[in-house]
Amino acid sequence: MAVHIRLRRTGTTKKPAYRVVVADSRAARDGRFIEVIGHYNPLTNPPTLKIETEKASAWIKKGAQPSNTVKNLLARAGVKNG
Repeated sequence: MAVHIRLRRTGTTKKPAYRVVVADSRAARDGRFIEVIGHYNPLTNPPTLKIETEKASAWIKKGAQPSNTVKNLLARAGVKNG
């Protein structure tokens, strides 16, 4: 089972907000997930980003692969990638 850290879209039409989740790579984008480790709202000024850094680091140490977007968000939040 490959585990990825990725964004899960929430919010309404044309007003997206995202949860940062740990999920099986085979699951649908907004489908089943293992754990929520943060949230991201690009519409606020400046964009709101809240990530539980300890949980993110623990999942990365266990082998979870962050998506490209999440990799950038983790860097912004101060989490070491790998």
